[in-house]
Amino acid sequence: MTQPQVLKPLKTWSHLATRRRKPSEYEIVSTNLHYTTDNPDAPFELDPNFEMAQWFKRNRNASPLRHPDWNAFRDPDEIVYRTYNMLQDGQETYVFGLLDQFATRGHDAMLTPAWASTLARLYTPARFLFHALQMGSAYLTQMAPASTISNCAAYQTADSLRWLTHTAYRTKELSLTFADLGFGSGERRCWELDAAWQGWRKLAEQALTAWDWAECFVALNLVARPAVEETILRGLGVAARHNGDTLLGLVTDAQLVDAQRHRRWATELVRMALGHEGNHAVLNAWVSKWEPLADEAITAWCAALPDAPEAGARAKEATREFRRATGLSVDGL
Repeated sequence: MTQPQVLKPLKTWSHLATRRRKPSEYEIVSTNLHYTTDNPDAPFELDPNFEMAQWFKRNRNASPLRHPDWNAFRDPDEIVYRTYNMLQDGQETYVFGLLDQFATRGHDAMLTPAWASTLARLYTPARFLFHALQMGSAYLTQMAPASTISNCAAYQTADSLRWLTHTAYRTKELSLTFADLGFGSGERRCWELDAAWQGWRKLAEQALTAWDWAECFVALNLVARPAVEETILRGLGVAARHNGDTLLGLVTDAQLVDAQRHRRWATELVRMALGHEGNHAVLNAWVSKWEPLADEAITAWCAALPDAPEAGARAKEATREFRRATGLSVDGL
């Protein structure tokens, strides 16, 4: 009678065994986690024709951006949930230390009414925009074809909420000093009606309808986010310092630390995609589609920003420089 073969147990996870070394914490908790990619015809292991399965098959599996192994993507920062919380706990301690220190000094009382009016028009309504970025990243988290991509988008979602929270906190603080400027009550009107915000509203709302996971990534991470970062974070931070608002400059500097991390993983994903034939044209086409909307948003918002005549041109060039750094070469960049 033939004895059954005794299988030798693996020393590590099967999908990490070929690396011939002990896997890192990042690899163990981040890779190959999506069960919905196991069977492309039935993403949820249920009826392949129910609406959610059809949605994933259309907007993830059938994306024109192709790669034989999206699971090979790695976050260059190798962030995991544990280290993300450690990192952002320190960042939040720093930001709220700034808020406490400047409040103790009576910072807001030293701002001019003209600058406070600018903040009411061009800063505190950004809560709506940051929330739109948050929703876009959350959608990308759900739709990305690899867990290592989804994780990056999830941390980006949390960062957008962090920016929103900072803005909401400052909105309340400013309302206590400038009760007649509409802080906390006028932001929705600005977001919906003020000419300075209509470009951002159009860009954000249309980006939220980019259902294809890869087009969502392009619209959000290669176009919309860089535009927001170079204007409402960097540009406003510079103008704030020129108007005696050192606090806002320091807060936006802290938020730009998040933005640089977002750009690192976005750059890595683009470089990975460009290694597969045909993807360059796909990415270029999407950038060409979304870039004019971002330019319009930058132009309209920066036209209302005081003491910053070159802000729009600088912001547009910075966004183009970022896209060039990813390896893209869209016409006109």
